[in-house]
This record gives sequence, C-alpha cells and structure tokens, in this order.
Amino acid sequence: MRNIVFTRIDDRLIHGQVMTAWVHETKANEIVIIDNEVAQDDFLKMIMTSSAPAGIKVLIMSEEQAIDYLTQEPDRNKLIVLAKNPKVIKNITDGGVKIEALNVGGMGARKDRTQLYRNISVSDEERACFKQLITDGTSVYVQVIPEEKSANIEQYL
Repeated sequence: MRNIVFTRIDDRLIHGQVMTAWVHETKANEIVIIDNEVAQDDFLKMIMTSSAPAGIKVLIMSEEQAIDYLTQEPDRNKLIVLAKNPKVIKNITDGGVKIEALNVGGMGARKDRTQLYRNISVSDEERACFKQLITDGTSVYVQVIPEEKSANIEQYL
C-alpha cells in the first residue's frame, strides 16, 4: 500500500487551503485526485495540475486507476488523496485501499443535500457512505484547516 498521509473530501478538490495548509502540515509531495469525470477531461486535468505548488506531483485518476495505484508497494512519496464525495472513498476502500482517517473539508449545498455541519451538506446516499466507512473502521472527521479543531462527523450523522 502506498504511503497515504492524508485523505480529504472536498468538492473543490485542489484549492488554496489544500495546497497551502494541508501540504505543509502533512509534508506530502504527491496529490492523487480521484474523480472519474476529471480523469477524462484534459482541460480540467491541466487546471488541477497547474494549481499545485512547485515540487508537488499531481496525479488525476479514475476510481479504478486509483485502486490499482494506491495498492502498489510503497515508495518514498507521501500522498494526499482528494475526492469530491464519500462514495468515491467507499468505492476505493471496497477495492482494497486502506484509509485510516478521512478529513471532510467541504461538500457544498445542492438540491439533494441537507446541511450536516457548517459547510458540509450530504445526500442520503452520502450519509450512508459515511456511516459504512465508520463501521468499516475509518475515522471520519471535519476539519477545514489544520489550525481548526477537528470534529468527529459521527455525532452529526
């Protein structure tokens, strides 16, 4: 298994908070974005890749590619894994990727979502994914930036 130092759900994927605070906090040197749609869009891939700070490798993969990549033997890289929603994380853990802790940073409001906690809104399906991840042994918590106190998401489900 690759050395995953931080896994985050954020529907914005790469943006200022992830790039500055979390990369610095985790000492990561590689970001793996898991998104089936972005993985097929060369323009979005270019934008995501160019958003990373110098020296940070960015890989954008489908869920299937990510399972293959993340379950390989570790190398020296420290990985941040980013996804837009818990269904992606549930799918890769079902595929054999071990995620010990899951940070939830941002899931914006939509018609099918209700507010769970501050800037976190979830659909019924996403709520079920979080519950299953917790049942399967993943610690799931909300923390927008490292300086902020974390909150266990279980109490809000």
